[in-house]
Amino acid sequence: MMEIHAREYLLDIPFWTKKKNTLEQVRAFLEELGNPDEELQIIHVAGTNGKGSVCADLTAVLREAGYHTGTFVSPHLVDVKERFLLDGVPAAEDIFERSFQKVYSVVQVMTGRGYCHPTFFEFVFLMAMVIFQEQKPDYVILETGLGGRLDTTNVIRRPLGCVITSISLEHTQYLGSSIEKIASEKAGIIKKKIPVVYDDNQPEASAVICQRAEEMSSAAYGVSRENVCRLADFAAPYQAMNAALAVKLLQVLEIPGVDEQVIRRGLSSVCWKGRMQKIGPGIWLDGAHNPGGIQAFIEAVQKLSETDGQRKQGSIQLLFAAVSDKDYGQMIEMLCRGLPIDRVTVVHLNSDRGLETAVLAELFHKNGCSQVETYENVREALDAALRHKGEQDMLFAVGSLYLIGEIEAALSCRNS
Repeated sequence: MMEIHAREYLLDIPFWTKKKNTLEQVRAFLEELGNPDEELQIIHVAGTNGKGSVCADLTAVLREAGYHTGTFVSPHLVDVKERFLLDGVPAAEDIFERSFQKVYSVVQVMTGRGYCHPTFFEFVFLMAMVIFQEQKPDYVILETGLGGRLDTTNVIRRPLGCVITSISLEHTQYLGSSIEKIASEKAGIIKKKIPVVYDDNQPEASAVICQRAEEMSSAAYGVSRENVCRLADFAAPYQAMNAALAVKLLQVLEIPGVDEQVIRRGLSSVCWKGRMQKIGPGIWLDGAHNPGGIQAFIEAVQKLSETDGQRKQGSIQLLFAAVSDKDYGQMIEMLCRGLPIDRVTVVHLNSDRGLETAVLAELFHKNGCSQVETYENVREALDAALRHKGEQDMLFAVGSLYLIGEIEAALSCRNS
């Protein structure tokens, strides 16, 4: 099977596999693969917002300390290989292909025994474990997908440590309709006598996490805004908070060679795509796609748009898209209330979940934005947004990680 078939096969899985396996069933697939995860030193990361940034920070600092790292993250923006990082770089084609073939072969055996075919996320998680077993990183940073307690990644038995980032209302149909319920699902990654570092800025979430840690006899370390990391310059306040979580866990684990200078250099080297990522003069991409993420985004834009407490010249403009299962109404209301937005370019995503531009445009109008344009594809929308942007203006693409991925793909085509 050629490598292009691997991608086609993986991306077709959601269309014909609907049932999610239990953790016991995923464990059975891992056992057939030889329990690759049991050989790895894993740091497990859960939360609503900031998981990817924490994973990037951990990876960068460990690499700066001279360690070989493996990182599993989601979603990918352009290519599925972005989910499997070796020393911060997507796995090579031959490594990707070998892992696919090995998992594919085991899937044929297991489905022949009556097991359900893995979902897309289950399949790529199995591939990640195969890749990391083969490449033997010193440390693996493992990001959860959805939730924690029942998340596929929670099949691992004994991580080195856990991180739980900020908690907000998202995927309420799966995780619960309150902060406490969602925090309980995220805290499900805490294993017996394994330390956990958590975002301590929300009392309701903190209480749940601490209770779970106590039940598991696990040391719990809260990090609040007063403890934000000041060892590097960050474009957004939330990045300093996420870095503080990563640094605290590394200190708790007492990993040799990770000192203050290594942390400074490591954090200074971090570039996490789609998280307040500057791609040109006055142009940023941010994947905020839920109310918690939007609030953090607003705070970041407020910081960027001021110098010494004074508003910079030029306007704030948005390129916006959203998917239908997110709380896009609240997101738009927050953006319009929190920022002096001059112009919005709304675009329809190339996805069945992409929201109609007319719906989004009407919501922006209702919330006080008078200049709103709509486009049906990202390339045209990006061109239009760039045409409208003046030299002093600030343009932010926000609302969905799918939007960031499509912008990345459009820019890649333009530069090739």
